[in-house]
Amino acid sequence: MESDFSMKLLIFLGAAIVMVPLVRKIGLSSVIGYILGGVIIGPFVLKLTGNDTHDVMNASEFGVVMLLFIVGLELEPKKFWAMRKKIIGLGLSQMSITVVLLYVILTLARWPTDQAVVIALSFALSSTAIVLQTLQEKKMFRTTAGQSSFSTLLFQDIAVIPILALIPLIAQSDDVSTRSGGLKSLLDDNSEWIQASTVVLGILLLYVLGNYVFVPFLRYVSKSGMPELLTATSLFLVVGVSELMEFVGLSPALGAFLAGVMLANSEFKHELEAHIDPFKGLLLAVFFVSVGSTINFVTIQQHPILIFSLAFAVLSVKFIVLFFVGKFYKLEKGQNFFYAFALSQVGEFAFVLISFSNKLFLFNDEVTSQLMAVTAITMFSTPILMILHEKIILKKINSKIEIDTPYDIMNKNIAQKKIIIVGFGSFGSIVGRLLKANKVSATILDNDSERVKLLRSFGFKVYYGDATKIPTLRAAGIAEAEILVLCLDNPEENKLIAELVRQQFPNVKIYVRAKTRHDAYYYLNHGIENSYRENLGTAVSMAVDLLHETGMRKYAARRLGKRFMSIDKISLKRLAKKLEEKEISTFNIKENIIEEEALLSEDSLTFENHDWMETEVEEEKNEEEVAETLANKPE
Repeated sequence: MESDFSMKLLIFLGAAIVMVPLVRKIGLSSVIGYILGGVIIGPFVLKLTGNDTHDVMNASEFGVVMLLFIVGLELEPKKFWAMRKKIIGLGLSQMSITVVLLYVILTLARWPTDQAVVIALSFALSSTAIVLQTLQEKKMFRTTAGQSSFSTLLFQDIAVIPILALIPLIAQSDDVSTRSGGLKSLLDDNSEWIQASTVVLGILLLYVLGNYVFVPFLRYVSKSGMPELLTATSLFLVVGVSELMEFVGLSPALGAFLAGVMLANSEFKHELEAHIDPFKGLLLAVFFVSVGSTINFVTIQQHPILIFSLAFAVLSVKFIVLFFVGKFYKLEKGQNFFYAFALSQVGEFAFVLISFSNKLFLFNDEVTSQLMAVTAITMFSTPILMILHEKIILKKINSKIEIDTPYDIMNKNIAQKKIIIVGFGSFGSIVGRLLKANKVSATILDNDSERVKLLRSFGFKVYYGDATKIPTLRAAGIAEAEILVLCLDNPEENKLIAELVRQQFPNVKIYVRAKTRHDAYYYLNHGIENSYRENLGTAVSMAVDLLHETGMRKYAARRLGKRFMSIDKISLKRLAKKLEEKEISTFNIKENIIEEEALLSEDSLTFENHDWMETEVEEEKNEEEVAETLANKPE
């Protein structure tokens, strides 16, 4: 049995590895690639999976649980509250109107009431994976259509949670132990009103665990300095919470989502996401392949009119509702068409809800196959609809989608660059405090859990995370960031992160702490212009005070200090170039020092013989002359 399960899992992974790059090459979503791979290996094409794929699908459903945990992590209450009008306005309008219209159509078509409600709720959802990928590929996150799509999807993702809680009540099945795979709920034998109260009980339980158990436990594990333990702890939390919620009578996915929300404000938010994300992606891939393998083509052949007419009805209803909702919220015509076309398909969560309803005996296997086929058909239609939008609709209405003002969807900070600071010790905290004092927000990562705990108690938004790992940086938002500030104590770690970011995110501007002059040479020779040598500023400040103490006027000493830093910066670049060309020698360094002393000697006389205002006015001109003198000096 184990060998059979392993072979199926191997086949499913192989299908994903082969098909996804192929569909991505022609511009389709990876979700479509997974489903298509499942269709090909399934019992109706290559017949590699056999007739029973339920074991693999059950195992891979943990991918959905992990997805909802990460959705919960992203829903930081303050950020959600800042977006509430757009999320609730667009999302609630679209969901409620679509559900009502689909329910009416299904009841007119003589579907049972309970089935019609669940189908309408499931089909009202759109594909987060397909839409977000489309927005990213077309660089439309900063458009009005992109913002509206994101807000609607976010509402839908949240709506999945109450729908999961509602379906068992609609199903009205007493055989809970059968449908939960043999695990008997703690409250199965109690009355219905007690069972209904389990949602409140679950939320309260997770609130206590999140604040008084999870975070202290994560701090304890992080002190070990072993990344694999933190990965194990992350998986333990997700799987443990899911099992606990199932035990008290709640959906595992609902429990994972609530756990994510409880940890959204913790310092381990980004690190948890970085550790869970690879497992989530892998298990979701297997889940969608298994969905594709269970699509019954015999059912489609037997009921083609039913399946294709239902798919057409769903696409039409969703398009009309989305278009009029967008029009009500004053989307420009071209953007409104994109918004309506992009979200008109049925989403991946429909597979989850339909499978869940099948386990509760709300749908039999034949109806389940029909509904999954409808979902897959609408998803496959999205690329065709987007081509229709681009090639015909936009040209006909003479419109094009313009990029709006810089807009951070999650932070709602208009025209503010996204900054990530890595390392918040003695050096980084000075940078962070000065930014915070001037109302400039930044995402801050540090790998010392005790320091993170202390700084958060002072009001700093610091997160625990190992920034030498790309998944952690991705979780912190490096893909959207414009500036990365590296302030770690260890220069080798700063160099490693700088190199990783330069390779994978070349558009991010890097500012880095350099412990020594040789570190500064390294950064300059690797294309990083903004390096800041440790102790340079404080050493110059000390020299300025000493000059004043020996009798020099205060402003003259300060001007000389600034001039020294300017000259040193220019000479640093010259010497770094020689170092790269392996021409640097003691003679070069000594010659450079003599030049600096000569220039500063001339400047000291200039500053002593000018008053304050003249020096301030001429300061920029004088520094440009010094830079030109050094730059034009023959090698």
